[in-house]
Amino acid sequence: MGGLGTVKIWALHGAVGREADWNEFRERMSGLGHEVWALDLWDYLEDGDCSFGEFAKRLCERADEEEEPPLLLGYSMGGRLALHALLEESNAWKGAVIVSAHPGLRDREECVLRMARDAEWAGKVLTAPWRNFLEEWESQAVLEGRCIAPPADRGLLERRRAAVARGFTSWSLGKQADLRNDLAGLKLPVVWVSGRRDEKFHALAEEVWPGMPTAFHLSVGDSGHRVPWEAPGEFASCVEHVLDLVNR
Repeated sequence: MGGLGTVKIWALHGAVGREADWNEFRERMSGLGHEVWALDLWDYLEDGDCSFGEFAKRLCERADEEEEPPLLLGYSMGGRLALHALLEESNAWKGAVIVSAHPGLRDREECVLRMARDAEWAGKVLTAPWRNFLEEWESQAVLEGRCIAPPADRGLLERRRAAVARGFTSWSLGKQADLRNDLAGLKLPVVWVSGRRDEKFHALAEEVWPGMPTAFHLSVGDSGHRVPWEAPGEFASCVEHVLDLVNR
């Protein structure tokens, strides 16, 4: 399905991620005739905190400068940020691909607990030996799975500890509103992508997409949470399917 128009893909990485995580995906999509622009989300936190709302406003302002609305792609934390941008200004986007992302906690007590846990992660980012922090981060059960296309070297993020730490606090899931009702009002194509082995986020996608009038869910069988890197070929096919949809 290469060459299906000129829609640019804007890609948002996850927590403790880098824009270079999308390099293999960019090359794969370029071979199919599609341009991918990977954003460095830490730029938004380099000089201080940045709320979900402020990020969404700034991202949409950048998208408005494009000749054609981009397709917005976000993974995990980047997926949650993408949802806020869609709700900020849906006309700025051609559509969206939301990968392994949470629509928001419903329970206030859960939010408080999550903010506390993310504050602990932020503290480790700032104070722990970087290698120790990365080992603990990567050992989380949700990140189990073999990456065929490994994400970029996290060692290079050490010099940006402050921004990465702010990501845990400014963009904590605990600070995010439950977006389900707002998402139901979106009228642009939104595709949720999850790994079948990622039971929690697969179930969340299955819960949310039926309530959105122009959304659907693509599940990748042999993948966990990190779909773009655990199943790069299947993931690229998912995005190609979305591009086919938005170019009709």
